[in-house]
Amino acid sequence: METAENRDIVVAALKHAAPYIRMFKHKTFVLKAGGEIFASQESTRDFLEQISILHELGIRIVLVHGGGPQSTELATSLGVETTFIEGRRVTNAESLEVATMVLNGQINTRILAACRDIEIPAVGISGVDAGLIRASKRPPVDVYGHEAGPVDYGFVGDIESVEADVLRTQIASGLVPVISPLSADESGTVLNINADTVAAALAAALDAEKLIIVTGAPGILEDRSDPASLMSYIDLDGLERLHKGGSLAEGMLPKARAIEAAIRGGVKRVHVISHNLADSLLLEVFTNEGTGTLVVENIGTLSPAEQAPGTAT
Repeated sequence: METAENRDIVVAALKHAAPYIRMFKHKTFVLKAGGEIFASQESTRDFLEQISILHELGIRIVLVHGGGPQSTELATSLGVETTFIEGRRVTNAESLEVATMVLNGQINTRILAACRDIEIPAVGISGVDAGLIRASKRPPVDVYGHEAGPVDYGFVGDIESVEADVLRTQIASGLVPVISPLSADESGTVLNINADTVAAALAAALDAEKLIIVTGAPGILEDRSDPASLMSYIDLDGLERLHKGGSLAEGMLPKARAIEAAIRGGVKRVHVISHNLADSLLLEVFTNEGTGTLVVENIGTLSPAEQAPGTAT
């Protein structure tokens, strides 16, 4: 039953959100969503319903999805060994087949099917399509802390360039691109690329207003063993200090590198939020307090109000 109190709450919420709606209308947000979000129909729908609201309010959305948990699960069932070094998956020929099946065949298709139900005009694409992402096979590289010599990540790609007009055409038509992080080199060899890396490159190429990384962690933690140490905001120097201090590990390491790449590429604000908090995406976009961690190039560019505890807009 609708009451006067409920109506007042709705009106107050709309008034509060109105400045953000005006600010972000026709702006581009690149969202990166980890594969764990799409592990169930319920979590998939909850997340996509938030995207639907952003899209209906005139925000241009590009969604890059991962698929790590699903790839590991399928690899295990097939007896394919899974190896990670510095938070990045080593991709041999068998692992590449698994990644292709999961990313393009399973997750991307399921997201598109759910989008149809929610009436999001989504289109599925990978970095291979129309040469969206041009990549080259990563050569063996030295990895900090890995003493066994240079690491060969296998069929893993380093991004050479992005054909942003492929996405601009879709966005201008009112579509929501849903992107699988696979690419190919000039000889047609399929390459696996970290989804955070792809999202950062696309955000920079599209001059995105924001890059929002949605993950299982509450944000960036000063002490990775203490969820209460969530940092409301941090800059690139702060990220480097956390890395040197050992606070960034495993999956957060490639995220930190992607965040830096996005900001160096011109993206002014990167957000790291958790999908485990209900409506975290909407709260991050339409409230001053936000929910996770805001990353900027230099904290000195934030106003005193923006540096208040809990601020993440």
